[in-house]
Amino acid sequence: MAGLERAIVIGGGIGGLTAAAALHRRGVRVTVLERAASLEPVGAAISLSPNALRALDVIGIGDDVRALAAWQGDGGLRAPGGRWLARTSAAAAAERFGGPLVLLHRATLIGHLAARLPAGAVRTGTAARLLDPGAPDRPARVGTPAGDLEADLVVAADGIHSAVRRELFPSHPGPVYSGFTTWRLVIPVPGVEFASHETWGRGRIWGTHPLRDGRVYAYAAAPAPAGERAPDDERAELLRLYGDWHTPVPEVLAAARPGDVLRHDVHHIAVPLPAFHRGRVALAGDAAHAMPPTLGQGGNQAIEDAITLAHHAADLPAYTAARLPRTTAIARRAVRAARLNMGTGRMATVVRDSALIALSRTAPALFLRGFDGIADWRPPAGAARPGGSAEEAGRMLAADHGRRGPEENTP
Repeated sequence: MAGLERAIVIGGGIGGLTAAAALHRRGVRVTVLERAASLEPVGAAISLSPNALRALDVIGIGDDVRALAAWQGDGGLRAPGGRWLARTSAAAAAERFGGPLVLLHRATLIGHLAARLPAGAVRTGTAARLLDPGAPDRPARVGTPAGDLEADLVVAADGIHSAVRRELFPSHPGPVYSGFTTWRLVIPVPGVEFASHETWGRGRIWGTHPLRDGRVYAYAAAPAPAGERAPDDERAELLRLYGDWHTPVPEVLAAARPGDVLRHDVHHIAVPLPAFHRGRVALAGDAAHAMPPTLGQGGNQAIEDAITLAHHAADLPAYTAARLPRTTAIARRAVRAARLNMGTGRMATVVRDSALIALSRTAPALFLRGFDGIADWRPPAGAARPGGSAEEAGRMLAADHGRRGPEENTP
C-alpha cells in the first residue's frame, strides 16, 4: 500500500461500503460519499453465496453473516402447480461449495459493513462528481457541495446508472433494458410453513424464502415493457399474475399490503467495459458490470470486487485483470439464464420443465451446478491484512491451501 494514503468511495451501497471497510482495514484513510440522506438501502433482501462470505471473512464479518442463515432442509425449483422440478438441500449446497447460502435483509448487511468504518467516514446527503481521474503524477479530484476533495484512489460504486462510468468511458453504450421487471417484498406471514423454493412458470418466476428474523422474502419477475406500472397497485398485479400458484404464494400475497411491494425494471450492461479503471479511479459493482438477478450474483460480485480492489489498490490494471473476465463471464451466464427463465413459449416451457425433472433424477446436484465456478471463488492470496488475528490468518491459509491460485480465479 506504499503511496496510497487517502481513498474516496462514491456510493454507500453494499459494494462501496465493503470496499471502504477493506481499504480501512489495510490502513487507508477512507471517506464514503453517499447521495441519499441515509444508508438505509432501497430494496429488500440479498442472497450471499459462499464466494461473497469468504470475501467478507477478509474484513471480519463472514461468520456474523453466516450465523444469519435460515435455509434448512430441502429446497429447489417448482412448477406453478406445486410439482418439484429439481430439489436440493442446504446441506448439499454447503458441502458442494464449502459454506452455506445466506439470505438476509440488505439493511442488516449494510449495518454490519458500516460498523467496520470509523466515525465520520461516511458522509450522507453528499452528491459527488468526478472532476479529474488523476494520473501517476497527480491525485484524483472529486467535487462535492462542500468543496473539492483529492485522493490517491477513487472507488466508483455509484450503481447501474453510474455518472463516473460515463465520465471515464463516454463512448460506452451503458446499460440496456433486460426485458423484464421484478417485484420484491419482505413481510411476516404467520402460520405458513414451506420449503425454500423458486417457481418457474411460463414467462414468470416466483421465489419464497424464510429469513432468520421470522419474516418471509418473496420476489417475482415477468416480461413487461420498460417503465410499465400496474393500473391500480403492484400487489393487485401480483395477484393477477400469481394468485393461483401453489402454497405459500397466495398466503404471502394475502398478508401483503400494496405498500410492501417494490417494483423495479431490470437493466444490465450488455457490452463489457474496456477496463474497470482509468487513472486513479476504479469501478465496482453495478457501475462496472450490472447483470440480471437470475443467478443472484449482483451483490456477491460487488463484494468480490471490493475485496479484490483493496488487495490491488496500488495496481489498478491488476484489479481489472482479476475482475473483468470473471464478471463478464458471470454476467453472460445470468443473461442466458434470464432467457431460459423468461421464455413465454408453451412448448419451450414444457420441454424446459421435462428436462429439469429428468436431469434432476439422474443428477440430483443439477440445481447447484449453475453455481460451479461462481460460489467456489476465493479471495486473492494475501487479501487479509498482515498482522490480523490468528483466526483470520488461519482461515485465509486454509482457504488458499490446495486451491486455485489468484491468477486462476477466473473460470
